[in-house]
Amino acid sequence: MSSVQLLPLRPSPPPTKSKTHSSYSTSSTSSSTPTPLYQRIFIPTHVYKHHSSILLELCTSIKELHQMIPLIVKNGFYNEHLFHTKLISLFCNYGSMVEAARVFDPIDPKIDVLYHTMLKGYAKNSTLCDALRFYYRMLCDEVKPVVYDFTYMLQLCGANLDLRRGREIHGQLIVNGYESDLFAMTAVVNLYAKCRQIDDAYSMFVRMPRKDLVSWNTLVAGYSQNGFARRALNLFLEMQEDGRKPDSITLVSVLPAVADIKALRNGKSIHGYAFRSGFESRVNVATALLDTYFKCGSVRTARLVFKGMSSKNVISWNTMIDGYAQNGESEEAYATFLEMLDENVEPTNVTIMGALHASANLGDLERGRYVHKLLDQLKLDRDLSVMNSLISMYSKCKRVDIAASIFDNLKEKTIVTWNAMILGYAQNGCVNEALNLFCTMQTQDIKPDSFTLVSVITALAELSVIRQAKWIHGHAIRTFIDKNVFVATALVDMYAKCGAIQTARKLFDMMQERHVLTWNAMIDAYGTHGLGKEALDLFTKMEKGDVRPNDITFLSVISACSHSGLVEHGLYYFESMKEDYGLEPAMNHYGAMVDLLGRAGHLDDAWNFIQDMPIKPGISVFGAMLGACKIHKNVELGEKAAEKIFELDPDEGGYHVLLANIYASASMWDRLASVRTAMEKRGLQKTPGCSMVEFRNELHTFYSGSTKHPQSKRIYTFLETLGDEIKAAGYAPNTDSIRDVEEDVKEQLRSSHSERLAIAFGLLNTKPGTTIHIRKNLRVCDDCHDVTKYISLVTGREIIVRDMRRFHHFKNGNCSCGDYW
Repeated sequence: MSSVQLLPLRPSPPPTKSKTHSSYSTSSTSSSTPTPLYQRIFIPTHVYKHHSSILLELCTSIKELHQMIPLIVKNGFYNEHLFHTKLISLFCNYGSMVEAARVFDPIDPKIDVLYHTMLKGYAKNSTLCDALRFYYRMLCDEVKPVVYDFTYMLQLCGANLDLRRGREIHGQLIVNGYESDLFAMTAVVNLYAKCRQIDDAYSMFVRMPRKDLVSWNTLVAGYSQNGFARRALNLFLEMQEDGRKPDSITLVSVLPAVADIKALRNGKSIHGYAFRSGFESRVNVATALLDTYFKCGSVRTARLVFKGMSSKNVISWNTMIDGYAQNGESEEAYATFLEMLDENVEPTNVTIMGALHASANLGDLERGRYVHKLLDQLKLDRDLSVMNSLISMYSKCKRVDIAASIFDNLKEKTIVTWNAMILGYAQNGCVNEALNLFCTMQTQDIKPDSFTLVSVITALAELSVIRQAKWIHGHAIRTFIDKNVFVATALVDMYAKCGAIQTARKLFDMMQERHVLTWNAMIDAYGTHGLGKEALDLFTKMEKGDVRPNDITFLSVISACSHSGLVEHGLYYFESMKEDYGLEPAMNHYGAMVDLLGRAGHLDDAWNFIQDMPIKPGISVFGAMLGACKIHKNVELGEKAAEKIFELDPDEGGYHVLLANIYASASMWDRLASVRTAMEKRGLQKTPGCSMVEFRNELHTFYSGSTKHPQSKRIYTFLETLGDEIKAAGYAPNTDSIRDVEEDVKEQLRSSHSERLAIAFGLLNTKPGTTIHIRKNLRVCDDCHDVTKYISLVTGREIIVRDMRRFHHFKNGNCSCGDYW
């Protein structure tokens, strides 16, 4: 077998040792010409032809190798050079450096190639320390390194992100005269790129006397992986101008850069090149194209690429699952996951995390449980990244109790784990639990990062307590995280949700860097505070800057217009979203438009808008219509909207209540009774009104009609006195929606609404001039809105009420909403 003839065979006298580590050589030294290797190594011909040697060549696993060794020893070949070299090489290839060293160490003398083989094995299979230790042993044994020794060591330093040792190896490379070697310098470029020293990588690249395609690919990948997407694309063009034709590795290196900056046109151009060059059929190129199209939002094209792939690996399937989930198509993501299982492709941890992400986005607990069961079968419950995703899934599916149980049972936790659990508590309104866990992690010497702070700030934003907001802001400043763009954005949102809109804007103006999320948070804040003009002014400023608005930006703008009655502006920006920015409206945008038209009294236009929608209207769209009908007391359209809602979700109790209120406003008591009867049959109940107010580091919660608070008697007595004062100031009770009781009872029922109890408590327990902050879980009713205006007038207090939809700033008998909400 020709493949067995590792070295050419020539007759040669027995070898003699030149030095303990060196190659074998002939006894003759008369010629100044270097002796060829085949003359320096004597290996009997029968050794090559023996079946032991042939079997070694055909060896495919370490198990087979262990079976062959007794045969080699039995035939007396164990000390032959051929078997030394081959055994060391095979053990290194199979990652068994202990056994490779067991063969290597007793050899005396050792030829240089054995050292190089061992060093390669250590570089590929062991730690950087082990590889360096052997490298220095090699130097001590006076073996001169070859260029490949340096490339292996540099690759290992790059993989370990060890810049200091990498620089040392770079210095050794120069000392040994390889600073102009193409392969060595390409490895140097790769080292600096991996260690995020991209300027040094470029400097080394420029100094190279010649460059091949591999060196260009290394630099392109370096810029792409270090976040310099545009520079990577420019290099991609430069290499072609230099006469280098991109190969599949080039495409896989540059496509992530295209995806990062969402340069869809460039992606399509590269796709065309891949097709013409025949690279599209390669699974790694096709998978990179999938990822690019998904990240550019071109889901349809990604789907076509995937369907056209002749071969798919698990990475391709994972890319599809994650791509669908990231683009809001979680149903497709989960369906792809099931299809992958049907194709008998074994899921990886990335697959499971994608499926959990899709389940979380859908809020589908049953699907999430199925994935949980599967990951247990795959023994992935030891994978911390998977378990973090599992915690997030259960949290988003409203089972934070299960998430907490998983968290508590984890023996190992990283900062990501803590963050997932804190965010889970925040998403489920468990503010105290989130704060307690935040404090616990610090007692365990786990340093919070920016994600931790964002999660805690998110929880406190929902609590809407200004004192707590200042506390976490101070913590961010003391830990030097307040300048992080996402933390600063969360702070802006939190202050806005605590009613401190001026403070939110001050922080916004102080930010040196603003993400699109930052602009969205501030625009939305203005909208919910009824400051529609300010929201539009800020959006105009955004359009003039470098940050491009996204779909959430336009949702915030349209909602701001809706809250302020800016109908024409809302219509304009809805069209601009499509025509000027190429953004397709989602269901939320259509719902906001219905709210805009309906809230302004254009009910027929709103209904016609729904009929003309290019997509099937969802429950949020009809919900907005029903809410508008409630405001304007339109029974006919309200019934039509309610009918559609109940077809989509007959168990949504809130919409039954809205319809009942419409009937009550129109004094249609029989229909009101039928709605209540239907609710009783379905076991649906009206959500009880709940208002919260903070006092002396404690949150006081009031429910409508409740008398459980320790100060209840004092509160109700105070409300009676306050009622006389506001009546004297001009307040007239609105009790039209209550029937079958006396007028004084109607008034009493109204006066026990939760926000009135909370306001009375705040007035009784704070000094004159103190602003009262109230958080309510439902929309403020008409009568309570009037009452609060008059209370602010007679008491001289500012009262800020945050209901489920927006903020109301009551001061001197007026509300910031202008009675439009």
